[in-house]
Amino acid sequence: MRIGELSRKTGVHERLLRYYEEQNLLQPQRRPSGYREYSEADVDTVRRIRSLLAAGLNTATIATILPCLRDEGERLVPTCSDLLADLTKERERITKAITDLQTSRAALDKVIAAAPADVAERATSGATARSTRA
Repeated sequence: MRIGELSRKTGVHERLLRYYEEQNLLQPQRRPSGYREYSEADVDTVRRIRSLLAAGLNTATIATILPCLRDEGERLVPTCSDLLADLTKERERITKAITDLQTSRAALDKVIAAAPADVAERATSGATARSTRA
């Protein structure tokens, strides 16, 4: 299938599919004309890529772990022994990022809570006026 059909089947824009190829996540065959030729297996690969991106992994990490995953229904199952260690590291990285964001939010909450009532009132009324104009 050509890139347009893969895009329709996966809901992923053609430009993003080309980016996946640049990142070595997809390796379509090339016709003599130079056009990319995708297989049905590429549909599944794109779905795996999207799932891993949604899990917070970057494309470099996905490129290394993608060959070690298989689909079992709605689940991705690791098939390489060292993959679990890599996934655990990624999970720890994400957990740290979440903790850092929660700390940042708590600091902002303190600053917001310290605002005098008149400042908070003006901010609230200004936000209401902006939202009614939109």
